[in-house]
Amino acid sequence: MSDTTTTQYTVLLYSDDPAVRDRIRLAIGTRPAADLSVEFTDASTWEDCRRLLDDYEIDLMVLDGEATPAGGLGIARQTKDEYQDPPPTCVVIARAADRWLAAYAQADATLLAPLDPVTTGQTVAGLLRARRAGVVPLGALPPN
Repeated sequence: MSDTTTTQYTVLLYSDDPAVRDRIRLAIGTRPAADLSVEFTDASTWEDCRRLLDDYEIDLMVLDGEATPAGGLGIARQTKDEYQDPPPTCVVIARAADRWLAAYAQADATLLAPLDPVTTGQTVAGLLRARRAGVVPLGALPPN
């Protein structure tokens, strides 16, 4: 039994570097899995991220852990602290040793740069499917 329905999701890409956002977009692609279609929105500052989170339904944030002045790890943590129902977060890190920082920041997943398109697609698809299934992201406050 196969599901032929394709679900559309919005993925926020954050980095201060447009080339990094382009590499992340390319690694994810518009169809990370047969049942998933994504559209992207870009942010280059924490203020851009906040505006997009406030004004649109964002299904996943993919954040550059090396961005400046606000790094993806800090934005992941701040999003979890400031939003009642934050989207899941995936942080692209440069060193595997930084996974403990991502755990502290309550990131739902990490990807290691340079990005492998297969691993990236599988990670994004898993996070989006979990969102569709109603899984609560790390750091989200329980409903009242």
